[in-house]
Amino acid sequence: MLYALELSGEHDYLPVMEAYACMEIAGLEFKEHEILDQCLVVDINGTWNDIEPRLLYVAQRLAMSHHIIRVAGMCDTSANSILQMAENIDYLKHIDHGKTFVVRARKIKHYCDLDREFIEGHVGGRIFRQGFRANLKTPDVKFRLIIGEKCIFGPVVASVDRSAYEKRLPHKKPFFYPGVLMPRVARALVNITGVKENEILFDPFCGTAGILVEGAIIRAKVIGIEVRPMITSGARMNLQAFGVDHNVITGDACMVPLKDGCVDAIVTDPPYGRSAAIKAESLHHLYDGSFREMYRLLRNEKLAVVVSEIDVSVFAKDAGFKIICEYSQRVHRSLTRRITLLQKKSRD
Repeated sequence: MLYALELSGEHDYLPVMEAYACMEIAGLEFKEHEILDQCLVVDINGTWNDIEPRLLYVAQRLAMSHHIIRVAGMCDTSANSILQMAENIDYLKHIDHGKTFVVRARKIKHYCDLDREFIEGHVGGRIFRQGFRANLKTPDVKFRLIIGEKCIFGPVVASVDRSAYEKRLPHKKPFFYPGVLMPRVARALVNITGVKENEILFDPFCGTAGILVEGAIIRAKVIGIEVRPMITSGARMNLQAFGVDHNVITGDACMVPLKDGCVDAIVTDPPYGRSAAIKAESLHHLYDGSFREMYRLLRNEKLAVVVSEIDVSVFAKDAGFKIICEYSQRVHRSLTRRITLLQKKSRD
């Protein structure tokens, strides 16, 4: 069965990777049907009753998506094609008698010059003529048109509460320190590791705990290390503000007091010149030692995500990691972050 994830467009690749990881965590069997600009269409095995409760869980985890839509129709983006598609759909498969509906459209960039209100009204009219009542404020079913490279149409089965991430912006937390990841980015990176509930997520440079907060909210067990005592205290304050269990200690990322192979995922944003409190012989020494510790602590076949301004591939390879992929994210004119996905492969 076809479902479409309406992606945020914040990054070219991260939203797709996050969507795949979250569907795998939810136990869905799927294959890629098509990747469009800000829209991912997947073919999921199973029935609606089996798939859609799991998609609700997926939406609860996602950060870089807006909605998940059950695909009722796909076509090109001409008005005639969209209206003909809408005319041919059997709406009883998507809305029960007596239920109300609304149609909302989103235009992706400038792939077409259709007027959004025009197409919403005319598609809604076709649903109305099949015997269903419209309700613009509190509908039972929300139909959505994603109009980009193609038009994707269907009922929304799950939505991402992106406003929750806005409430967790760094300056809104009890303890603020500049230069940290935004909550949506932190959550997406946590999701990409595939960490599940009750598994251990580790951040050896946890700072104010932005990554750990996102991991704890999805019920991972989080452990963090921070070298600066004042920031460690701030990290604990932030985690306590969200009422989540945590373990944050003041310590050295090059000498972590944890046993080998004890963590299921690592996400970290190590210092790269923006911090004046690096207690190491040099940045090279810090990266070399911390990557070796991350490799030691991570279970075999598990994933780590490292965010940095510098190329970390040499440190990762020297420690024993396999580099799965590397991406860049432009933050502003003077800052581009590298995002490197690593996997621990046994040396045996």
